[in-house]
Amino acid sequence: MPTNTTPALSAAQCNAFEKDGYLILPRMVPTADCQLMIATTNAHLAQAVAPLEYESEVGYAGAPKSLDSVGGRTARRLRNAYQRDDSYRAWASNPQLVAMLEQLLGEPVCVTLSHHNCVMTKHPHFGTATGWHRDIRYWSFPRNELISVWLALDSENENNGGLRFIPGSHRLDMKPEQMDELDFLRPEVAENQALFAQGKAMELQQGDVVFFHSGLFHAAGRNNTEAVKESVVFAYHGQSNQPLPGSRSAAAPDILLSH
Repeated sequence: MPTNTTPALSAAQCNAFEKDGYLILPRMVPTADCQLMIATTNAHLAQAVAPLEYESEVGYAGAPKSLDSVGGRTARRLRNAYQRDDSYRAWASNPQLVAMLEQLLGEPVCVTLSHHNCVMTKHPHFGTATGWHRDIRYWSFPRNELISVWLALDSENENNGGLRFIPGSHRLDMKPEQMDELDFLRPEVAENQALFAQGKAMELQQGDVVFFHSGLFHAAGRNNTEAVKESVVFAYHGQSNQPLPGSRSAAAPDILLSH
């Protein structure tokens, strides 16, 4: 898969990721590759190619109550993207991407097939908002040092349910009372309200890639447009940071991508 010619990240980019917990790489993936993934995604959505996750199965506020409700079969994500199609797999193992992740993680890199490994879709009308959370809340690794890689297959912004980040929040120590039972930030807590005010909406174009730290608080609103938003998401960890045996993180194999 061809990409731009920049071999790796600059020192300024590495420092920005360490400080903010995220990094945007504009137009990293060519239009033709994005279009191929879009065509694959739309075909798999139309055919309901398993495994899928439906909005009604997530149970977030405003979601359809059951698969048989109106909108109940609105897809939230196509699971198993790495195993699903060559187009997604080629991106997940892209050598330039792997080289960048090696820089940030400081060692050989693995992609986990247990988490993310999906095409996220946000549909009009039935696509639900996601509250402020950290991905490490349901991942089981010795070190909170994973990186999610988010590829925008089309433009993303606040109006169609794009990502929001709280810069630097991956370095915060949170108190138990700030979190609810699902490890989302509780909106009624004053300390959290101050954090919400620091939230920053990401403006992404097709082919833009975002790296974000597993401890970074992020959220996403509803899609208020009439077009489905689609993004490919994989998660990576260093070779020495293996999932805890018996945990959900160890339920599927990891793939070492570095050579």
